[in-house]
Amino acid sequence: MNSPQRFSELPEYAFPRLRTLLGDRAPGGNAPIQMTIGDPRHAPPAMVGEVIARHTAKFMSYPPNDGAPELLSASAGWVSRRYGYAADPDTDILVLNGTREGLYNTSMALCPEAKNGQRPAILTPNPFYQVYAVASLSVGAEPVYLNATEETGHLPDYDAVDPALLDRTAIVYICSPANPQGATASLAYWSNLLRLAEKHDFIIFADECYAEIYRDKPPVGILEAVHATGTDPERVVAFHSLSKRSNLAGLRSGFAVSGPKNIARMKQLRAYAGAPLPLPLQMAAAEVWAEDTHVDANRALYAAKFDAARDILPNHHIPDAGFFLWLPVDDGEQATLRLWEQTGVKVLPGAYLARDTPAGNPGKTFIRAALVGPLDETIDGLTRLRDCLYS
Repeated sequence: MNSPQRFSELPEYAFPRLRTLLGDRAPGGNAPIQMTIGDPRHAPPAMVGEVIARHTAKFMSYPPNDGAPELLSASAGWVSRRYGYAADPDTDILVLNGTREGLYNTSMALCPEAKNGQRPAILTPNPFYQVYAVASLSVGAEPVYLNATEETGHLPDYDAVDPALLDRTAIVYICSPANPQGATASLAYWSNLLRLAEKHDFIIFADECYAEIYRDKPPVGILEAVHATGTDPERVVAFHSLSKRSNLAGLRSGFAVSGPKNIARMKQLRAYAGAPLPLPLQMAAAEVWAEDTHVDANRALYAAKFDAARDILPNHHIPDAGFFLWLPVDDGEQATLRLWEQTGVKVLPGAYLARDTPAGNPGKTFIRAALVGPLDETIDGLTRLRDCLYS
């Protein structure tokens, strides 16, 4: 199968679809409010500019492809503080130019050409982050979309998957806290998935980029489950980022944690296909990963907005984590159009984040609203949304 045929399976990306849907329709109401994109708008840590300035001369040097020692050490230190997991910075961590790179290239590095003599399958939650599907198709695997609905706790039900499919599964992508629903995996959930991975011999790619944006208690991470169950760390790759944790989406600092064999194979590919982060940015990222108080302050800003959401939308579920609301409607596209034309609030139809399956599109009767703006703007947007769609 050549690439043009392979990628013909991909739908148009969510945001171009939204632009097409809205077309030249004028926004109604007062000033438009953007609640579509998960682009953090809180202030980043004040130290970042100073650290970059202090290390400006390092722009003259090619950065190490695997990550500067300072950044690898800081990443390992954060993993230890957050999850109680001992990762060797030299062998168990790979610095990434944003986790999107890792979520894509790690499939290239670790997915086999065949599994038990068959085309490998890659299981993806539905709804999902679109790079999972692109990575699956790029390696010639069959992407299989597992609907994550209210009935399944907004996470895939792996126990319901046909064992024959699990036997040819090479990789399972899972996002916890989930984008867009904000559901979080428990220790029991992770442990069961690890058990299935051992039984059916697949690797879990755990996208945990929203792990530090939560309401009441920190979500359990897959590395905690690996430690608790004694699972071989080669069975997982965990991905983390500063984009949401520290409002540094533009810094492009992420990292992956796994066993030494997986990391070695990922490093080998990255030597050819990766784009290492410039050294001054790595130095800044190292100091940000080592500092936690700004994360507490950032989380408090989101907590205030979700408290407001509870008051404005008392009959709707407030997720455990993340910064999205996943709101039920009769039809996501129609609700998005109505909201834009009548109030000027822009949200994203849930169907644009999911794929059609024989059981339906799990996002069709939802919209996603991002609570990334200032508190007063968020209150205004949610009030307009409530009055338009739920009154």
